Amino acid sequence: MAKSSQGPRLVRLGNVIVTAMVRAGFKVGLIHLLTVRGRKSGQPHTTPVAVVESDGQRLLVSPYGEVDWVKNLRKAGEAALTRGRRTERVSAFEVSPQEAALILKRALPGAPSFLRSAFDVAPGSPLEDFERTALSHPVFLLATK
Repeated sequence: MAKSSQGPRLVRLGNVIVTAMVRAGFKVGLIHLLTVRGRKSGQPHTTPVAVVESDGQRLLVSPYGEVDWVKNLRKAGEAALTRGRRTERVSAFEVSPQEAALILKRALPGAPSFLRSAFDVAPGSPLEDFERTALSHPVFLLATK
């Protein structure tokens, strides 16, 4: 089970700025706005996330563990992704830790440095290290609805 946590304070502040920029129509690297229905309130919640592409698949990886967007997405199974002025509905499927380890090993070397720095594994580490870190970093495959 992934650990529950919050992102570092600086990241939370950056999220406010990046969210405003993306809502204004700017494309900021790999950042998309993920809007998912809250598991308790039922109200939509929006947070910036990095959508990583690997082997033709789009992935969401939680660098800070089991944060609220992970819990909400896990329950809802679907969300809206916004980038620039384009919004699309997606289904999200959480992968097993074993699958996540393989995905992380392939995707992490090409991920932005801010994303790589949240993992306690180096891109060249053995698969066993990725399996260990995958337990605390949920990974979702995204499919367009």
